[in-house]
Amino acid sequence: MALRKGFCDLGFAKVDTGRLARRGFPEVVYSPGKNLSHLKAISRALIRNRQDLILTKLEKKVFLALKRQVKELKYNSQAKLGFYTGSKKVVRIGNVLVISAGTSDIPVAEEASVTLEIMGNEVKRLYDVGVAGVHRLMHNIQLIKEAKVIIVVAGMEGALASLVSGLSRAPVVAVPTSCGYGANFAGLSALLTMLNSCSCGVTVVNIDNGFGAGYFASMINQQ
Repeated sequence: MALRKGFCDLGFAKVDTGRLARRGFPEVVYSPGKNLSHLKAISRALIRNRQDLILTKLEKKVFLALKRQVKELKYNSQAKLGFYTGSKKVVRIGNVLVISAGTSDIPVAEEASVTLEIMGNEVKRLYDVGVAGVHRLMHNIQLIKEAKVIIVVAGMEGALASLVSGLSRAPVVAVPTSCGYGANFAGLSALLTMLNSCSCGVTVVNIDNGFGAGYFASMINQQ
């Protein structure tokens, strides 16, 4: 392993150990497409450099194999996130609300929520309050009004983000999910609805990208 200023050269990967100083949070590892030996080496490099670790879209069987070598690693099965935060206590600040339209959207919402918590944000969850039963959302209007940032996770047609934005002064990070029947086109319909929102203050991340939403909402919350 060659050590260079700002990154660790593992041959197959150049682990960005300088990202913490540049961005305020270390490099995050996207797990699909990497074999077990690659994930082990990358995880060790980050931990060795005293940096927090997040592995996204990590399957449980891969986590179990990885934990045999990386003992410090923890796992959230619903979010499919492996993570390590060292021995320090995480101090959580602000008020980020994560909303899901349906229970099928919860895995993506949990990816956002756990990412936010690891990054030091106070998180509240409001799940299964989609537009098909809008009274469920309105019953929790105070949570929406108090939030500093809101993440809205929705599949099907993805209308919930516009509705929530219209009820709040907080910026909304919309996450389209691939949940839905055929004409949902694996999340494309929700993505287009969110991109075409008529409510100002909505930004949109990629389909099923709970991590990206959590990261962006954390940047806003911690300003």
